[in-house]
This record gives sequence, structure tokens and C-alpha cells, in this order.
Amino acid sequence: MPLTRSKSLPATDGITENGGSDREKLASGRSVAGILYKWTNYGKGWRSRWFLLRDGILSYSKIRRPENVNSLSPSDDVRLIGDNSTDRLSRMVSCSGRGRRKHHKTIGIVHLKVSSYRESKSDNRKFYIFTASKTLHLRTDSRSDRAAWLHALASTRGILPLQSLSGDFSFVSPKDLSISTERLTKRLREEGINESLVKECEEIVDSEFSEVQEQIKLLHEERTKLLGALKELEMANLEAEASGIHDSVYQLPKHKYSSSRRGKYSECSTSASSDEKQEFEDISEEDGPSFHDTKDYFSEPDVGSGHMHFKRRTRLPDPAEKERGVSLWSMIKDNVGKDLTRVCLPVYFNEPISSLQKCFEDLEYSYLLDQAYEYGKSGNSLLRALYVAAFAVSGYASTEGRHCKPFNPLLGETYEADFPEKGIRFFSEKVSHHPTVIACHCEGKGWKFWGDTNLRSKFWGRSIQLEPVGVLTLEFDDGETFQWSKVTTTIYNILLGKLYCDHHGTMQIRGNRQHSCTLKFKEQSILDRNPHQVNGFVEDVSGKQAATVFGKWDDSLYYVAGDGLNKASASLMWKSIKPPPNVTRYNLTSFAITLNELTPGLEEKLPPTDSRLRPDQRHLENGEYEKANEEKQRLERRQRMSRKLQESGWRPRWFEPQGESEGYKYTGGYWEAREELSWDDCPNIFGEFTEEVTDSA
Repeated sequence: MPLTRSKSLPATDGITENGGSDREKLASGRSVAGILYKWTNYGKGWRSRWFLLRDGILSYSKIRRPENVNSLSPSDDVRLIGDNSTDRLSRMVSCSGRGRRKHHKTIGIVHLKVSSYRESKSDNRKFYIFTASKTLHLRTDSRSDRAAWLHALASTRGILPLQSLSGDFSFVSPKDLSISTERLTKRLREEGINESLVKECEEIVDSEFSEVQEQIKLLHEERTKLLGALKELEMANLEAEASGIHDSVYQLPKHKYSSSRRGKYSECSTSASSDEKQEFEDISEEDGPSFHDTKDYFSEPDVGSGHMHFKRRTRLPDPAEKERGVSLWSMIKDNVGKDLTRVCLPVYFNEPISSLQKCFEDLEYSYLLDQAYEYGKSGNSLLRALYVAAFAVSGYASTEGRHCKPFNPLLGETYEADFPEKGIRFFSEKVSHHPTVIACHCEGKGWKFWGDTNLRSKFWGRSIQLEPVGVLTLEFDDGETFQWSKVTTTIYNILLGKLYCDHHGTMQIRGNRQHSCTLKFKEQSILDRNPHQVNGFVEDVSGKQAATVFGKWDDSLYYVAGDGLNKASASLMWKSIKPPPNVTRYNLTSFAITLNELTPGLEEKLPPTDSRLRPDQRHLENGEYEKANEEKQRLERRQRMSRKLQESGWRPRWFEPQGESEGYKYTGGYWEAREELSWDDCPNIFGEFTEEVTDSA
């Protein structure tokens, strides 16, 4: 039977002219094929791949040349999904007549029996397939094509020979089989069979049923073993891909970002009218890091079963011991007017994250930058500027109710955050001890974010004032940049009353092209019934007000076009995520709870300078307060040598100074070193202190 083009069907069983269903067609051996767009890596984005669904296995391959399409022949009984697949096939058939047909090697397979799938709720063309070892992020040309693929996946899962058994499967005891022989016993007695023969028949039936029961049990165990073997095959397939089937490795592009690379980020368009050369180019690399919008994943159930989905933790470990409070009065009299960063405080005043990790908290709502990137790419520079402003405000939401001080990092301490579900990679390092300076660098889809912060803090008896000094820079891949500095933060009621923090001041977000933004964080007064207000505007290069911004830094942000007189027509840009139900005295957000987590296999990959390996911080997280205080005092004694290290010519490992006005710049190489586990030049800054450590550092 020749290849046929079938219109996309809804995600229900379609009935054929003969009265059968598509599920019966699939059961009889018919396959489904077509072109899907697969997310490959950060540098290449979405790439077209030829997918073939056959006998419960979904395989896919690159489209190098028109004649290489998964070894399909015109005699194959295959239903094509999508107009793009049909158009591509016609060109392939045309090209295949010009020369010998080549067989293209499959680069990936998925066993559907041990996989699950679901559709995206934010994009009606996207869906996901989850296996024990990876997640495929797929995209179709239309909503109907996606429905057809999901229908095919559901049909295939339905006709597979290994049907799902209930998790609470129970076996009938032979002693309960008397009910099953009741009719037989009654019939034998009606025929006049004596009681001894009837009893003998019952025993024979009981014995046979017991044998059948044992066979069912063995089959159930065999099924479990087979499913386990399939999962092992999935893992073996992943290892094979990493060792050569896929040419690439999980890493970011090794080039340094420069103007020559602008515009080279992959486009997410799946239009069938793309350039022919682009369609059939020979792609040398396949799967790299996956980057996706967080909103597609959180709080959404998976379709199907068998998916081993990794979940980050949702609460801190239960404390190992009861915490004892600390009196402030004994500490205040000696510290009024001093720099808080130089004051030795017990861990009672700390939260179990470091200042390096707290920098990453500003990127909790990084999807706003993804949206800004898309708006700018489509030519809407005003909305890009507005969403950049929303991102700048969103970083303050996590501070509400947070009264504890993050750990002051040691000189050279680092922190990495690889969050593929958010589409970002973040890295930070403490680059100076006096003054305390933290530098960070983050890469997302189509944008880069970096900066350094010198936090000046003063303790005034009743309040603590924190004044960030430094510039944050956001650069999109088309060259548009935005720069701003953070506003002042004050923590009130240190001695008496309820602790609370407030952010106040003016934030200038300066763009290098069409728009800039000014935001005013209103300082909270004693009688203020509507605190945390933020108001501002976006203006173009001529100084004309293009939009008005208003909201609260702990809740939401809106915009109105023009002068903002008609706030009834305001559009929501950002809404904060509700706090987690398991509240502790730290009041960490759900996102902050994940920052110090050592996920499976992560510890072996980290450099010895990573904040997750800091012992006093780890003890505090585990509720081991005595050990935490002991380790904190030990590390602070070591930290006192940092000034000598700086004066002797110590330099940061991953950042370099660019001058007093330009701050620090990421030199690159961290993620490459992580891939090779090359940490020989990273000292064990959390280990026991010796003079040799100081000299070698």
C-alpha cells in the first residue's frame, strides 16, 4: 500500500468506512510518520526531524538530504500527518529517482510503553514526551496536527500487548475457589454423582485453578522484568547518544558573546515556508541543553504513566534540633553605625542561602525576559521595554517577609544554577572581600544578563539600611541593551515591633534604542494603608511618554498605553507566585527553597567553591544549629585572611575587572570546566585552614 496523506484527526478514535477504528488500523501494522519540530539545544533551537511511529516505538532522524527519510519506501503502509510532511515527501520522491536511495540512521528512539506524554497548555502546537532518561519537546505546524499526533500516541499505547495492571493487583486464594465450583458441584449432584466423586472433582478444579493462579503470578513478574528492561534500554540509548550517536554534549556554545554573534540565536518559527537550504542543511549537532518556559511545566499533570519526572524539593529538611533564640540587646551596643558585613553574627540571624544564591532569586520570573525577547523580535519595542521593567520589579517580590541575612560568601566562593526548566544558566562569584563585591552572569533564550553588586549596609539601632552599588545589564541578541541599578532597601523595627522591609527610591532603566523607563518605589509611611507601591512610565527617545506602569513590588505590575489616565484598561504583565504552604521562620519562596538543594548527581559535578558545599550553611538548613555556629566561626577566622589574599595579588577565577566604572566581566570557561570536571585550580575554601592554603590561593 502506498504512502498516504491523512488529515489531522481529533484526539478521539476515528471510525473508518469499514466500521473499524484507527486503533485497529494501528494494531494491524499501520504506521504514522511526519515532520515534527524538536527542540535541540540553546544554539540551534527548533529543528525539523522526521518521526516514525511503528509497533509502539517512536523513532526520529535528521533530515540531511531529501532522499534520507527513515528508510521509508513507497510500499510502506504509513499515514502521514501534516501538509509539510506531504510536501517534503513529494520532493523526496522526486529526488530519490535521481540516484541511489540512502538509508538514514535513526538518532533517537522512544519506547512508548515506558513513556508518557502531554500537550502544552501555553502553546496549542507543542507537546511533550517523557521517558526515564529524557524529555522530547515537540512542535507541530498546526493545532490539528498536534491533535493527530496525540491521537496516534494514545492509539498506539492502547494496542500494545502489555496492558496496564492495577498497582494493587491481588491473587485469589485457592480456599476462595469454592464459589467458582458451586455450579459444577450442583450440576454433578443433579446427575446423581455420589458425594465422594463430587468432592474429588472440586479438589481437581481447586488444583487446576491454583496452577493457573501461579502462572498468572509468574506472568506478572515477567511483565515487571520486561518493563524494567525497557527502561534500561532507554538509559542505554541515552548513554549511546552521549558517546557518539549524538555528536554534541550538554554544554553552552563555547564562543564568547560579541556583536558578531548577534542575531545568531535560533528562531522558534516552525513555518513550512522556510528557506530550502535551511530546511535541508546538514546539522552536525543534535541534542544540547533544553531550555523551556517554566509555565509549561509547573502544576500540570502528565498524560499517561511511567514517567520518572524529576521534581525539585518543595520544603526544607526538618530541623534536627530545637533552635534557641538570641538576644539582640547584647549585640546592639557595640555595632551601631558599623558596616553590617563586618559584624560577626550567630547563625540565628542567617537564612540558609548565600548572597550568591540570593542574586539568582532575581531571576525567578525570567520568563518575563523570554516574553520581552519575543516582543522585540516581532518589532514591538515598547512591550519589550515594559516587560524588562516588570522583570526589574519582580526581583523584589521574594523579599516580602524575609528578615534574615544571607550568608556572606567567602572570597572566591561560587554558585551555579542550571535550570533547564526555566531556560537559563546562572553563575556567580565573590570577586572582592573589601569591599564585598559579587559578580554574576546568566544566559537565557535570546538574552544575557550580568552585573556586580557592592552592598553598603548600615545598622542604625532601630533599622538596617542596604544600599546596592552597581549596574545590572540586560542584552538581547539583536544588540538592544537595558541597564539599571537597584533601589535602597530598609529593614525596620529591629528592636521593637514587627520586622518588615521596604524598598524605596527611583530606578532608571536606560535603553540604548527606542525606549527607557523610570520607576518610583514609594517609601512606606507609618500610616500608609497601601504599601509597596511602584509607579512609573516608559518614554521614547524624544521624551514622549509611551506608557504608564503601576502596581506593587510584592504582588503585580500593570501598564496602560499613553499617559495612563484610563487605568480601567490596564494590562497585567506580572503576578507574583503565592508563598508555599510549609512556612518556616525564614519565609523562603518556593523558588528559594530549591536553590541550596543538592539534586541527584550534582555534588560530584560541582567545584569545591560552590555555596551548596559550605558546611555552616548546610548545617543551618538541616537544623543543626550548634554545628552551624561552630563552622561559621571557623570559616570567619579563615575569611579574615582574605584581605591579605587580595593585597598579595589574588584574582577572581571566572571574572575580570573592566575598570572602576564598568565592573566585572565573565571570562567564560566555567561550564566547559564543569563538563570535564576540571577543578584543579579551584581551592577547597571550605576546608581546614593552613598557611599552605593561603599561599597556594
